[in-house]
Amino acid sequence: MNRRRCATAAITVVCALTVLASPVQAAYAAPTPPPPPASSPPPPGKSLEEVRREIDALYRQAASATDAYNLAEERAKKQSAEIVRLAQAIVEGQARIEDLKNRAGAAARAQYRNGGIPDEAQLVLTDDPQLFLNGVGRLQQGQKATKDLLAELKQRQADLEAYTKDASAHWTELEAGRVQQAKTKKQIETKIAEAKKLESRLEADERERLLRLERDEQDRAQTAWLGSGVLKEIGGSASPRGKKAIEFATAQLGKPYVWGAEGPGSYDCSGLTSQAWAAAGTGIPRTSQEQWRLLPRIDVEDMRPGDLIIYHADASHVGLYIGDGAIIHAPRPGRNVTVAGAGSMAILGVVRPDK
Repeated sequence: MNRRRCATAAITVVCALTVLASPVQAAYAAPTPPPPPASSPPPPGKSLEEVRREIDALYRQAASATDAYNLAEERAKKQSAEIVRLAQAIVEGQARIEDLKNRAGAAARAQYRNGGIPDEAQLVLTDDPQLFLNGVGRLQQGQKATKDLLAELKQRQADLEAYTKDASAHWTELEAGRVQQAKTKKQIETKIAEAKKLESRLEADERERLLRLERDEQDRAQTAWLGSGVLKEIGGSASPRGKKAIEFATAQLGKPYVWGAEGPGSYDCSGLTSQAWAAAGTGIPRTSQEQWRLLPRIDVEDMRPGDLIIYHADASHVGLYIGDGAIIHAPRPGRNVTVAGAGSMAILGVVRPDK
């Protein structure tokens, strides 16, 4: 009965794996943006600067949700891999149990062929002292082998039950994560659509002015950052791996930002930085928040090219420092991978992947 139940669980887990790829990959694909509505006047009573701030806030909210989506995606991949491992362990465990049962059955059949007389009784009946001594040794070995066989059989059955339970738990977590991913995906799409709708209400000249306002805001922040004298303290040179990460990021310049993307044709902010350091031979967390949480932190004054600068209080953005007060980053939807001032956004801190 246990064998049938465990085998059924193994088959269920293995079969379930065939449907893992489709939903995850589908969720991972970038959504098709909705067609922009017809041009209409900006919201009454709002200046262009207020519209810019509202659009920026919407994209910031989308970026934060993107980080949560990417983290859920990374966890889903790990859970899927763990389910595969557990499924294989279940199948291998079942095969080992069958082997142990066959060996136990062979021992029972051997005793039956001896007329059902236990080895202990046969040993007592012998008149030959040498045979008696030899028999004692064989009996002790046989008893130990039987004891070991039964102990292993019991342990394998316990392992099998644990594997089945763990696989079920991982599957439950995976399904819960998918539900949360779907909600987060909808939130991202909604925020981006709202931002695009606001932009679409502007005339062509107003959109151009909006872009200038965005650049002016970044320039003011960069000027203030440089004016603090921080760049005078920054004089480190890139490590060999840092140089490779910069080379990779530089080769991606001009490619579009797509939320959830990590190349090769498009990137989001942490997709770019994680792939840049992967190309340099160093694996780092997928999301900017996890990069901030898990990677070694250093003072801004001590940073060197190749380090990652984390932005905003919620660590929702990241750029790769390339030296001379500049970063390469994937800004937001509607923008391409570009070079920007390292101080053009609110710096939360700096982390070093190869420290």
